[in-house]
Amino acid sequence: MGLEAALEAAAEFLDKAVKPVLVGGPKLRVANATDAFVELADACGYPLAVMPSAKGLVPEHHPHFTGTYWGAVSTPFCAEIVESADAYLFAGPIFNDYTSVGYSLLLKKEKAIIVQPDRVVIGNGPAFGCILMKDFLRALGKRLKRNTTAYENYHRIFVPEGHPLKSAPKEPLRVNVLFQHIQNMLSSETAVIAETGDSWFNCQKLKLPQGCGYEFQMQYGSIGWSVGATLGYAQAVPEKRVIACIGDGSFQVTAQDVSTMIRYGQRTIIFLINNGGYTIEVEIHDGPYNVIKNWNYTGLVDALHNGEGKCWTTKVHCEEELIEAINTATGDKKDNLCFIEVVVHKDDTSKELLEWGSRVSAANSRPPNPQ
Repeated sequence: MGLEAALEAAAEFLDKAVKPVLVGGPKLRVANATDAFVELADACGYPLAVMPSAKGLVPEHHPHFTGTYWGAVSTPFCAEIVESADAYLFAGPIFNDYTSVGYSLLLKKEKAIIVQPDRVVIGNGPAFGCILMKDFLRALGKRLKRNTTAYENYHRIFVPEGHPLKSAPKEPLRVNVLFQHIQNMLSSETAVIAETGDSWFNCQKLKLPQGCGYEFQMQYGSIGWSVGATLGYAQAVPEKRVIACIGDGSFQVTAQDVSTMIRYGQRTIIFLINNGGYTIEVEIHDGPYNVIKNWNYTGLVDALHNGEGKCWTTKVHCEEELIEAINTATGDKKDNLCFIEVVVHKDDTSKELLEWGSRVSAANSRPPNPQ
């Protein structure tokens, strides 16, 4: 009866909206509701976005997929459609200072249906408990009138993104050029692990082919998380080649896990992005503590390798060297753990990190609320 009441209220709320949208959140995974969410999107025709921490949970080849909704640092044209909607259904969201870009999302509670793994809240009320998200989403798809208005609006305003400027011969490598090449490596036989830091934003912009895995850890912003996560992911799906994008600061926290990767014969490709410090921290709150001791990263991995197991390392400074390294890693050394150190300028960050950092900094440095 509770499910029936929630469905009735939600269908009425969404059917009277002119341009409703759907946004998937990270709790879709724990609720085991990703398939039900996609079924709902198929049935209702609304545009489909994901929160940053849910990237990889929803197929990006879906015809109505519009990208990542992350407030001011969303995929182009995605935030405009979500924030101008007159109703939005969030399935399994987590709103915190990071996902809300310093609490700057232009959302109104009265326009939102929030579906959590066992609870549904519609606008400012009513709330329905003891309802499984999977059951609710699956049944809601059968109740809603099809409405493609918001997706048609998105389609009207959409302009394909530009490409990075062509590199001059031997020009120092730029991060946007690096990620253009990583994009071309992706397939159903790969998975991406994105470390906390600027890799969050650069990997967020990757378009995942059908079947390509993706993991990143936003909940705690754990610097160093990805090295162990890469080890665990590669061990769980040996048929996939894992591509990990890790900053030098993060790598220094958990570098020794590479030893276990070599021991177990993993074929991961690690891009170690060496920009001389904790770049994400620089953008939130700069200080001398964000500059780190530079390591000979390839030398360290060679020492861990120590001639036992299959491991190949290289250091690249320009696009020509990067292309050669990728060709080797996917060719002659495709059965090896490949460690590619990419040397870039310390101020070479994504525009999204600059915006996100200044907003999170403003939110986190405000004086305490006297209440």
